[in-house]
Amino acid sequence: MTFKAPDSLSEQIAHYLAERIIRGELKPAERIQEQKVTQALNVSRGSVREALLILERRHLITILPRRGAHVTELDAHGVRSLCTLMGELYILLGNAVAQHWRVESDLLPFLAIQQRLNAALARQDIKAFVEESFAVMRAAYPFANNPYLQETVENLQPAMSRAYYLALDQRKAEMSDFLALFANLLEAVVARDMVRIRTVLTEYCQRSCELVLAALATA
Repeated sequence: MTFKAPDSLSEQIAHYLAERIIRGELKPAERIQEQKVTQALNVSRGSVREALLILERRHLITILPRRGAHVTELDAHGVRSLCTLMGELYILLGNAVAQHWRVESDLLPFLAIQQRLNAALARQDIKAFVEESFAVMRAAYPFANNPYLQETVENLQPAMSRAYYLALDQRKAEMSDFLALFANLLEAVVARDMVRIRTVLTEYCQRSCELVLAALATA
């Protein structure tokens, strides 16, 4: 494989490796050797090293002195900690949309996502469904106008995707329930009901966490 666009090469390498980690092709605790990646992708070792630093920032690998880079391990404590934090970040984004939308057209991106979620449900396309679930938070970024919040969510999103991927089969049964939760969330946002936003998003994160923990227990 050969990558182009050298100005974003490290990000491309990081994305490639992240996808392999998320899908489980690179296993927990498995070592990622710079030289092998360099040869396999036909890229410079410096670009690979920078890509590994990106993956460490996104909590997919750990880089240890004299031991190199290893895929992080998933455990129950880590999953609960991640879900708890992501839940609070989602609530911040939900509140930002509720506080700052002004006209109905401001909400069109969320209605479009809702349509795509329904289409994914009809196709039973769980991967697309999960991707659209993350699209919700990205549509909320302009309302928050907080680069620190956005950077934090983006750096945690790959780890959350990895956890969700582990529970893909279990999440199939939850797709309709999530759509109902999303509809409730939109109603709460339109009503600027912060208490309800917290309730809906807390419930969503708790249920998602339970699915991932169940999958982890049988992995």
